[in-house]
Amino acid sequence: MRASDIRSVLLSGYHHSLKENIIAILTGTFVVSQGVFFLQQADLLTGGTTGLALLLTQFVDLSFGQLYFLLNTPFYLMAWFRMGKGFAVTSIISGGLVSVITDNLHHVLEISRLEPLYCAAIGGLLMGLGMLILFRHQTSLGGFNVLVLYLQEKFGLSAGKLQMGIDISILVASFFLVSPMVLALSVFGAVLLNLVLAMNHKPGRYSGKMVTS
Repeated sequence: MRASDIRSVLLSGYHHSLKENIIAILTGTFVVSQGVFFLQQADLLTGGTTGLALLLTQFVDLSFGQLYFLLNTPFYLMAWFRMGKGFAVTSIISGGLVSVITDNLHHVLEISRLEPLYCAAIGGLLMGLGMLILFRHQTSLGGFNVLVLYLQEKFGLSAGKLQMGIDISILVASFFLVSPMVLALSVFGAVLLNLVLAMNHKPGRYSGKMVTS
């Protein structure tokens, strides 16, 4: 689906300005990065390419940001051909910002004590809020976000419910690689993340068209 096709099904007549889209991308990626940081502090996981990147950091000598961007690359290509160049470019920028911000947060933020349950809750909620901001400005972080947004626009399916199904499947597949407690807390965080999306990002509820001025 091209960007023009997406615009044709949007119900709202409101146009996001370029300045609004830039602010939204900066805000959304910053909020998502905070959520990932909290998950990292408790060695927790989540779904999608974020969870895969967090898991792989335990086995390979690459940072989260490096792995995250590499894992998202195929989905950026999908976005380019299926959802338009504009969507693809903003998704690449958003994913790149999350990679850079998350890898450098330890330079400005150090927390001596955190309960894993709190990390799961705040991490999931912050990631959900940040992704919601990006979705509402017709962009994403790449990864399975691209797939679920495409399916929502094409078939009217709930992006939040689709994302939840994918995320839970990935976490369940990690059963033999992490402890039961880490897995349980990770699932809890992923459920909160996707509840934010499922309740607030439904077809036709809110949309804005990207413009260049």
